[in-house]
Amino acid sequence: MNYEFGLYVFMLSAFLGFELIRKVSPLLHTPLMSLTNAIAAISVVGAIMISGEKEVSTLSRVLGFIAIVSSTTNLVSGYMITDRMLKMFKKREPAAK
Repeated sequence: MNYEFGLYVFMLSAFLGFELIRKVSPLLHTPLMSLTNAIAAISVVGAIMISGEKEVSTLSRVLGFIAIVSSTTNLVSGYMITDRMLKMFKKREPAAK
């Protein structure tokens, strides 16, 4: 029963997330990336807590490690992309002649 409920919530959240992100204006990309970076940070902390438990199965430990690696990659690359996009909006200084 627990796995069925978890699968149902995952499918519903994936569908809802896809529909919401698909309709986002490009002007709102940077705030949306900041939000997903915050969610990825929460995922990293949760995965560390789960995989660091004393009495956890090997499968949970491996999946926790995969979640840590993928969330950290998403977090770092998201901040790099957001920083790059914000630099595009800064005024450029005229070239020295």
